Amino acid sequence: MITTIAVLGFTLSLNATQADEFTGADEQRWQQQFMASVKQGRELWTSPTLGSNGVACAQCHPNAANTHPETYPKFQKQIGKVIPVWEMINWCLRNPLEGQPLAADDPKMVAIQAYITYERRGVKLEPGKH
Repeated sequence: MITTIAVLGFTLSLNATQADEFTGADEQRWQQQFMASVKQGRELWTSPTLGSNGVACAQCHPNAANTHPETYPKFQKQIGKVIPVWEMINWCLRNPLEGQPLAADDPKMVAIQAYITYERRGVKLEPGKH
């Protein structure tokens, strides 16, 4: 019994080590996929297609200005509670854009978050800051 547990523990530790190993080609592929998501997010951000009234996110937030994804989760006055950034994006989709909210895992939502976060790259994380 003890031998079985020891072998199982050793096997699990080997798998954990291998899971953290990746190649330069992996990193390049992942970066390309991320940048494709950022590009899609920018296209959505600048397009009026997310809403029903012709308004685009970029009209209020050119280049994702004043979105501050690095400060979420935080208390958001419009919603009245602490929320993640995707909930604030949905508030904007429903209200200023008069559109439909997106699920947190919707590829469009992921792309929008990738874009606004990319625009704020280099800014330190400050969850909860106003």
